[in-house]
Amino acid sequence: MWPDRRLLDLFGIDVPIVQAPMAGVQDVDVMIGAAEGGALASLPCAMIAVEKAREQVGIFRQRVSAPLGMNFFCHTAVALDPAREAGWRKRLQPYYRELGLDPDAPLPAAARAPFSAEMCELVEELKPEVVSFHFGLPEAALLQRVKATGARVIGCATVVKEAVWLEQRGVDAIIAQGAEAGGHRGMFLTEEIASQPGTFALVPQVVDAVRLPVIAAGGIADGRGIAAAFALGAAGVQVGTAYLHTPESKVSALGRAALASAADDSTVITNVMTGRPARGVVNRVMREVGPVSPDAPAFPHASAAFGPLKGAAEKLGRVDFSNLWAGQAVGMRRQANATELTRALAAEGLARLRQIGG
Repeated sequence: MWPDRRLLDLFGIDVPIVQAPMAGVQDVDVMIGAAEGGALASLPCAMIAVEKAREQVGIFRQRVSAPLGMNFFCHTAVALDPAREAGWRKRLQPYYRELGLDPDAPLPAAARAPFSAEMCELVEELKPEVVSFHFGLPEAALLQRVKATGARVIGCATVVKEAVWLEQRGVDAIIAQGAEAGGHRGMFLTEEIASQPGTFALVPQVVDAVRLPVIAAGGIADGRGIAAAFALGAAGVQVGTAYLHTPESKVSALGRAALASAADDSTVITNVMTGRPARGVVNRVMREVGPVSPDAPAFPHASAAFGPLKGAAEKLGRVDFSNLWAGQAVGMRRQANATELTRALAAEGLARLRQIGG
């Protein structure tokens, strides 16, 4: 009944929806709900250890018979720059003093690791049906090992040249991530934040440039968005922000309150929280230091200094230093669990497509 079945056949799913991997605010519960609704479930692995990833996949396999995807970052690890770090801590020093914290106290390392040989061994062990990568692709030898497991590989592009680059290196499908999308921008061949195209402009240009199935991402939270993506030539969609509102998500009570009051103009693309551009709900530090600051250390080191600030502020009931990644469709919320949401999105999308087709 879907006008393009390439993703359904490629991934073995019932509806052309990919549940976006959302590090820090979801675990296997969202995955199970999305999979039971017919979508491709995604496990974000960039911020968890091998043991945790193995545990989450094990729970998923026990609870539901459906394909799953494992998602990894592919950024180039950059050593901490002591001078830049010192400047950043000085820039944030007034906030530390305001909250009664020691601005010179040692900080833990930021927990965002690129895809490694160790994680590749885990993929070989667990054999997920799909492996997706953010910020490009791993080195050729690791990518070949992933493909040798039989996994389908998804890459993320924010501009056409990234999509072409991904196709040339053998991915099976491409996410076209419009500027509306929540979370980290998948940028890897460009650093130009201001020129990032929106979903409506990006998707058809990527579709024209590659032969692979394209997954539209950014600003899609109901059936109208799904139908629009198909009209633009996409073979499916990736949905993230809509799942933040589900009871299965791990968003904190403070975060849920911020999401509940968010509207179409409540998010910005910022680099101050981690050192890489990402879209999230505006907080105090984004307004006062950013949203984009040249002082922020390279990814992921900028995030380390916010740990103590986030903890202290949240104890006071404030999200001044909490990163709540969300897209521009954050105000299009509904009361539903992950399974109900997935099924409703698919049904609405099909109904809209029927209307378009007459």
